[in-house]
Amino acid sequence: MKSIYLDYNATTPIDPAVGDAMLPFIHKHFGNPSSGHEYGLATKKAIDQARQQVADMAGCLPEEIIFTSGGSEANNFAIKGTAHVLHHKGNHIITSAVEHPAVTEVCRYLENHGFEITYLTVDEFGLVDVRQVEEAITPQTILITIMHANNEVGTIEPIVEISELARRNNIQMHSDCAQSVGKIPVTVDKLGVDMLSIAGHKLYAPKGIGALYVRTGIELEKQMHGADHEMNRRAGTENVLEIVGLGKACEMVKQNLASYHDYMQKTRDRLEFALKEKLPSIKINGHPVMRLPNTASISFPGLEANKILAELSEVAASAGAACHSDQINVSSVLEAMLVPLDYAMGTVRFSTGRHTTIEEIDRAVQAILRVVEKM
Repeated sequence: MKSIYLDYNATTPIDPAVGDAMLPFIHKHFGNPSSGHEYGLATKKAIDQARQQVADMAGCLPEEIIFTSGGSEANNFAIKGTAHVLHHKGNHIITSAVEHPAVTEVCRYLENHGFEITYLTVDEFGLVDVRQVEEAITPQTILITIMHANNEVGTIEPIVEISELARRNNIQMHSDCAQSVGKIPVTVDKLGVDMLSIAGHKLYAPKGIGALYVRTGIELEKQMHGADHEMNRRAGTENVLEIVGLGKACEMVKQNLASYHDYMQKTRDRLEFALKEKLPSIKINGHPVMRLPNTASISFPGLEANKILAELSEVAASAGAACHSDQINVSSVLEAMLVPLDYAMGTVRFSTGRHTTIEEIDRAVQAILRVVEKM
């Protein structure tokens, strides 16, 4: 029997409707969008439509959407692009200790190139304190970059309040929304951000495509140099096939977000309640209320996550710690949340999706219980 996929925060399958939208651009519509003939015009029209679909979902203008190779490039573009354009104003950037490596590694790079980075601590739920953000601001602060929702524990950060703080202090605000898009409402005016990153493969579009929202008037230094593609902000012939897929995926989110949210929460809650009932000693990480509807980070005290997953062949999930003979590598998120080592080393992230069935959840619960009780 095929294993049960509960790792939707790692990646999602391409939705059948997204795949159908992409099919004509594999064989029939192959023209270069920069070409003036009918072959190019067909693909340029498709890109324009996809840009509008992404913009409609995000609640912005289509010209504020820049297509990228994924969430990592979008984060790099936002952070490096801001840093280099505003270096004359200051060299200080504020971020958090629970960001994805696509943000933290960019910040580490900038630290080696004359910038100062403040990594804010979080509370036991993985939540950033807005007051700490305010206290971290200096006259040199040019950018605040805080994720909307955490990929490991699902905690949703107070982006609206942080954005208001940034605006009052004339500081640019960026949020990595790779995990939140398609699960909870993500619109630029509601969040108040200047820049917002999207990753296609987290919302049932292909891998290798993403987008960066850049509010009108925000200047970024180009990271990809060449011709004047993407409104002269990112060089390179457009990835038409996957741009079409991302557009369709965003259209589906705009049309169906409420039902996606409710169904994922139903399956996630069923998993958590069933496990908690049989294993009362487990710990569920993340904020009890402000959490993504599909994410269950569960700590099994006294056990090792990699050993649980090795035995749990029926279920695909992710470990929060890697235990080796001489050391235990706990994720930076669990470390920042000060999860006790006995719990952190046994943390497994289960994440449900649109295609997860109730029957799969019930099978997964039985498999997990069997493995944990055996161990």
